[in-house]
Amino acid sequence: QVQLVESGGGLVQAGSSLRLSCAASGLTFSNFPMGWFRQAPGKEREFVTAITQLGASTYYADSVKGRFTISRDNAKNTVYLQMNTLKPEDTAVYYCAAGRPFAVISSTRFDVISWGQGTQVTVSS
Repeated sequence: QVQLVESGGGLVQAGSSLRLSCAASGLTFSNFPMGWFRQAPGKEREFVTAITQLGASTYYADSVKGRFTISRDNAKNTVYLQMNTLKPEDTAVYYCAAGRPFAVISSTRFDVISWGQGTQVTVSS
């Protein structure tokens, strides 16, 4: 049974940084692309970023490009999201996701096979 557990969310001021972590279990982590999504109140869940199995390629939504960085440590079964220069519009619940191996990945396509429970990020102005 796949389990994804996010941590690192919190309340910060605009311009600050946060690093989210997602610890995975129940899967051979290095076989799966990983991604982060977010959902703000009253809005649909949206793609934020993704990384391929060995970390060779990364993909970002335009809204976070240059500010957010995704990385992974396959030895620790963990994927990270470093968020810099946070803005109030980044406020959302952030979800870790495991993707379908060998599926096409882009900033508009990521086939999710398992979700984490989410972690709240709140950015005050």
